[in-house]
Amino acid sequence: MTLIADIEAEQAAFTALRRDIHAHPELAFEEHRTSELVAAQLEQYGLEVHRGLGRTGVVGVLRGTGQRIEGAAERRLGLRADMDALPMPEHNRFAHASKHPGRMHGCGHDGHTTMLLAAAKHLSRHRDFAGTVHFVFQPAEEGGNAGAKAMIDDGLFERFPCDEIYGMHNMPGFAAGHFAFRKGPAMASSNRFDITVRGTGGHAAQPHKAVDTIVIAAEMVGVLQTLISRHKNPIDIAVLSITQIHAGDAYNVLPGEAVIRGTVRTFSTQVLDDIEDQMRRVAETLPQVHGGSGELHFHRAYPPLVNWPEPTEFAMQVAREAFGAGRVTADTPQHGGAEDFSFYLERVPGCYLFLGNGEGAHRESPYEGMGPCELHNPNYDFNDALLPIGASYWVKLVQAFFKRG
Repeated sequence: MTLIADIEAEQAAFTALRRDIHAHPELAFEEHRTSELVAAQLEQYGLEVHRGLGRTGVVGVLRGTGQRIEGAAERRLGLRADMDALPMPEHNRFAHASKHPGRMHGCGHDGHTTMLLAAAKHLSRHRDFAGTVHFVFQPAEEGGNAGAKAMIDDGLFERFPCDEIYGMHNMPGFAAGHFAFRKGPAMASSNRFDITVRGTGGHAAQPHKAVDTIVIAAEMVGVLQTLISRHKNPIDIAVLSITQIHAGDAYNVLPGEAVIRGTVRTFSTQVLDDIEDQMRRVAETLPQVHGGSGELHFHRAYPPLVNWPEPTEFAMQVAREAFGAGRVTADTPQHGGAEDFSFYLERVPGCYLFLGNGEGAHRESPYEGMGPCELHNPNYDFNDALLPIGASYWVKLVQAFFKRG
């Protein structure tokens, strides 16, 4: 594995920076301290800095000084890191644990931000490339808040055009420093639904005088599952999960309304379209059989994340050349989680890749010896050994991108 020497030499400083961000987590669209810290670092490195995209997003612009081929268009590359934390408690007891109860960097965005800052610092000192790099520090990736879409809607790609864009996420359970890729659909869409069933309330001793919404809702749960098992092509992947049923307040009263809530995840927008259409038909027609009515509210949060084939192949080759083929997996299994980097990939060619955070328990974890601490876990912490690895990868990707011509 080949790390860039001056990045490796500054690992202690960037570890301190990462831990400072970890200790001061901020939630979606509230990343005021973090975004100002990022902007100040970029200005210190000599980058052109733009604040306030997508409310709290930051973009750093670095123009190379390399000689461009005569007549060739300027090439522009986007690199993205997310900045927000999660609304969850932290159970870690180390010195850099969250200072704000109920907020925690439980997904490693503090590490993503720091790796991209370290790359920006190195590249600001070594601008011998012909083109422009846009360092995109994004708010609000978590919780369906779609900070990526907010930045796009704020004119991200009009103001900072990108020929290609890349993002990276740490992944516990993968060997530390191991890179994982997948061409095509790599992460699922994320979607929420609410079905409201309306009937006629009544006394529990006289059900014949009511339209029982609980009976309708119970039947509907089973019918909804057939949309996956009997109405979808078996080779298409989709998950429909009922996570809430709310109805009634008393033992002896049949409620006039019941609400069913849940999520749908797919790796294809077409499959999602079909499922939503079928859910709407079930929600609206099944209650009518019993004399009631129903309606579906379907909220699409994040679309499927679909990596472009050529940029993904390029990103893999950079990792192989820099760190060795043995540290690169080319066909990582699809991930059922969602990522709003998918919005960027709907607009611009690019790739979203994973960097292993480690297979064993993390340093200072109370669960030492019990396996890796997963993302969104109150005992999670980003592995600081990845900082020079991720930063070196970004630098090598930038250099290789502009050498492609």
